[in-house]
Amino acid sequence: MLDHLQTLESQSIYIIREAYNRLERLGMLWSLGKDSNVMLWLCRKAFYGHVPFPVVHVDTEKKFAEMYEFRDRYAKEWGLNLVVGDCPPIEDMDATLPPAARSAARKTAGLKSLLAREGFTGVFAGIRRDEESTRAKERVFSPRGEAGQWHFRDQPPEFWDQFMTQPPPGTHIRIHPLLHWTEIDVWRYTEREAIPVNSLYFSRGGKRYRSLGEKNITAPVASEASTIAEIIAELETT
Repeated sequence: MLDHLQTLESQSIYIIREAYNRLERLGMLWSLGKDSNVMLWLCRKAFYGHVPFPVVHVDTEKKFAEMYEFRDRYAKEWGLNLVVGDCPPIEDMDATLPPAARSAARKTAGLKSLLAREGFTGVFAGIRRDEESTRAKERVFSPRGEAGQWHFRDQPPEFWDQFMTQPPPGTHIRIHPLLHWTEIDVWRYTEREAIPVNSLYFSRGGKRYRSLGEKNITAPVASEASTIAEIIAELETT
């Protein structure tokens, strides 16, 4: 009988292979954080150490230096077809938005431009339902409109692992292999599989980062956790 992590792994690998089998042009978003690292690891498992589609990093050019070092090292070690997409200048975004929202809008615009350039019909993304309430409405195979928008009130049913895999012309599907995972699942699986993870997640002088984003808008959290086991222990008490 499969344990909890094995069941999660099996479901995710099935989703990844189903997308590869049914969608013509695939890409995988790699944010360089713990979730997309697990997603990438699962893809390597699904295809026996090889990732048969481009791995995409939408680069804001404002990430931590450690993140770029991590990207370049493992793209080379794992033989990835790394595609880097640029983002428009921050000045082109709505100046009335708060800094974090303005940064997100810039990244969205960069992704939209990259999708148009590469012609992807499907894109893997490492989101989880437990991240925020709106994610609970997401689907594993989530259709996006011509402008990349998500209509949360108009989502296809997904019964018995039957997915909508035929996007209309000019649109694409976001595939979420980790949708059914939780944050603690990600860390437990990372520990069990010995998946490489960025050093920024671990305590330096009593602070570490719980998530990784742009260095000018991402704040550390007070924490002494310097190992994955200690991070898990923290999550278990919150």
